[in-house]
Amino acid sequence: MLKTFLSYGFCIAVLQLLFACGPAPDEETRVIPNGETAAEKEADLAVEADLLIVAFGDSLYAGYGLNQDEGFAPELEKALKLMGRDVRVHNAGVSGDTTAAGLRRMDFVLDSLSKKPDLLILGLGGNDVLRGLKPSDTRANMEAMVQKLKERDIPVMLTGMLAPPNLGPEFTDEFNIVYPAVARKYDAALYPFFLDGLVGKPALLLPDGLHPSAEGIDVIVERIAPAVDSALSG
Repeated sequence: MLKTFLSYGFCIAVLQLLFACGPAPDEETRVIPNGETAAEKEADLAVEADLLIVAFGDSLYAGYGLNQDEGFAPELEKALKLMGRDVRVHNAGVSGDTTAAGLRRMDFVLDSLSKKPDLLILGLGGNDVLRGLKPSDTRANMEAMVQKLKERDIPVMLTGMLAPPNLGPEFTDEFNIVYPAVARKYDAALYPFFLDGLVGKPALLLPDGLHPSAEGIDVIVERIAPAVDSALSG
């Protein structure tokens, strides 16, 4: 599998998807017209369920370019309900977020919820690669977020990203071990590669060739849902 990831096609596809995670000009958090952040608005609309999952990530989580019910969070919620889970998946994805930005907003998002999450799915780091940030800083930020969750007694599942090989072996080797290393250190669940199943398949992307389409999200959810279900079971 790693040989496939390191192929030329993977390099191009991941670089494209990383640009999809890039921030809008002068934007660190999504803001909706009435002045509330998206996190505040979604917290207001949260529907009580037996289980609460928070999907905390960047534009790949936020559902960029999709209808409100087609993004990662709502589709994962549907899949888990079909598996018999009474669950609400709260969308805390923000386009453009780096791990540093995620660390800064994590407490706010958690404090805005109506109940403590039963699981937080953490998917950040793609924008760190895009901006050429040090993998050591990415790892430090990831560890700080996971530590916050541990202190709140909130289980966490990491969804990994891989750096394209054209950034050089030193960078890719250091970055690609971040997620398994953090998961191992904090005994957290790990889904190794969030975009598994989309590489080299332009039909699963939006017309911009960058973001996952609704069909692409379906592929992601089909693959990740069993791992999320397992993480919920402890």
